[in-house]
Amino acid sequence: MTPITRRLAALSALIACVLISCSSVTAGQSPATQSQTPVTKRPFVTTQDGRWIGNAICYGPHRDGQSPEGTSPNREQMLEDLLIISKHWSMLRMYGSRGASEEVLSLIRDEGLGLRVVLGAWVSTETQVDDQGQVVEKIADVMAANQAEVDTAVRLANEYPDIVAAITVGNESQVSWSFHKVQPAVLIGYIRQARAGAEVPVSTADAFSYWIKPESKAVADEVDFIVTHIYAMWNQQSFEDAMAWTQEQYGLCAKQHPGHTLVIGEAGWATRKNDQGDQGKFITAEANEDLQTRFYRDYIAWTTRESIPNFYFEAFDENWKGGDHPDEVEKHWGLFNADRTPKAVLQLQKDE
Repeated sequence: MTPITRRLAALSALIACVLISCSSVTAGQSPATQSQTPVTKRPFVTTQDGRWIGNAICYGPHRDGQSPEGTSPNREQMLEDLLIISKHWSMLRMYGSRGASEEVLSLIRDEGLGLRVVLGAWVSTETQVDDQGQVVEKIADVMAANQAEVDTAVRLANEYPDIVAAITVGNESQVSWSFHKVQPAVLIGYIRQARAGAEVPVSTADAFSYWIKPESKAVADEVDFIVTHIYAMWNQQSFEDAMAWTQEQYGLCAKQHPGHTLVIGEAGWATRKNDQGDQGKFITAEANEDLQTRFYRDYIAWTTRESIPNFYFEAFDENWKGGDHPDEVEKHWGLFNADRTPKAVLQLQKDE
């Protein structure tokens, strides 16, 4: 088979896959190539009753012994979390639409907490391709799960229009190092479904290293606003250089996508790390509560001064994440410990 023939075969397989997984796409066309009127951007609102709520927080509800694939938090535990969050923030971001998210929305409404939620629709790799890019397997259960995530996000956005501020379809699904990469055409199909089904603005969240590349334009053109993740700590930055570097990457994303609203979906500073594996290689700065406090204050001062919508990562430590080592960095980004006691930055805020 010639290279051209292989590429044509790969394209045909991709189109077939997308048509199966994205029911809103016109028959015979890939969502990445289907002719469509340019997206009229829906505004991402970061004010509430006339006040700025753009300094927001990422929220994962799972406590010790719980995980997305295992035991879920109960209603009382989630209410405790939301009461804590509501004392510090007015908007939060979640990553999936099924599971805890519906309970969270119900609690916010029932308890009159006044919180807004950016609701996620988690999507994962639903095709296997060979070295030539040909689709060799379509993973039916993942396709069904992805569709269910998008459908549920749309339903919840319509049921809770006073609470759901936006939907993000996919999280770090395009960046080169992703463990759950989704083909761009498939992602675009799901984004279009979410925009067609709900009236709230729709985006996808990914790392700055994806958004600064020209190939991100096709996805950027489909969303109402762009959500970028910027981690100085994961990119071999010293603490002294961290804020300047973060601001530089934000600027590069904005330059690549002029005219788009740019939201920081994740940024933060961990309080513990393991010196082994990738974190030992890529995280060269210290991880402790003092540096987290200083980073948080500098970061919030900047985003407030520049009116940059953002979701700090994250509210609570999540010990289900990462490897078994207790110092695994993914467990320790929270501003609160896993037992919901505040770390130094919030203890100091309370005392001031």
